Amino acid sequence: QVQLVESGGGLVQPGGSLRLSCAASGRNISIYRMGWYRQAPGRQRELVADISTGGNTNYADSVKGRFTMSRDNAKNTVHLQMNSLKPEDTAVYTCNAVRTLFGTRYWGEGTQVTVSS
Repeated sequence: QVQLVESGGGLVQPGGSLRLSCAASGRNISIYRMGWYRQAPGRQRELVADISTGGNTNYADSVKGRFTMSRDNAKNTVHLQMNSLKPEDTAVYTCNAVRTLFGTRYWGEGTQVTVSS
């Protein structure tokens, strides 16, 4: 029902910035809680940030003050602005949509972020 496609990943030096985007199709994201997850090789997938249908955001402690999540319901897109990037931020970043009322979840395929000098 919902297709999520991430973009904006790439290679960046420590201290640099990237902006990830997640474009949704099929349904309007206004009814979904949207999240960004990341997973590095050999490590557990973790929640980086999410945003409620009301616009409230939540961040992992490791990214607070550096990452900002936003959504544009009119464009059916969410973003993750990543500043002051560190090598430990290297991971595949995946967009997620959750309809808690029905327990429905959708996932994108992810975009690679590599932070290296």
